[in-house]
Amino acid sequence: MKTPRLQSQDKVLKILKVLDAEISAQDLFVELRKADLPLGLATVYRALEGLKLTGVVQARLLNSGETLYSLSEQDRHHFTCLQCGTSIPLMDGKNCPVHALEAQLRQTAQFEIYYHTLEFFGLCSPCQLQQANSD
Repeated sequence: MKTPRLQSQDKVLKILKVLDAEISAQDLFVELRKADLPLGLATVYRALEGLKLTGVVQARLLNSGETLYSLSEQDRHHFTCLQCGTSIPLMDGKNCPVHALEAQLRQTAQFEIYYHTLEFFGLCSPCQLQQANSD
């Protein structure tokens, strides 16, 4: 029989697999309720943390301070606007330029890598226009 902790993680994984997208812990809490798999918000955070520590789930911290969670099955790459916070996917994880570096680091640093993120920060086009018009 699974422990309550593993049961919670199973519920979280089930929803993450269905969504196949990044989601905040608060939104995941709502999705679990909609799917009739209710967990308390603190339990959702504990389940996500446990899954993150095993490399099953990855976390991406936004410049707003919010963390988004997703399955570690796919690399995530983004352009993130420092002004409005918009986060735009850069490319699919299949053509990631970091995979070669990751393989090298596994060997030389003897470090088990679960996942990586690649994020560029700057200004999106609308914010560039807004900034140019305010000057």
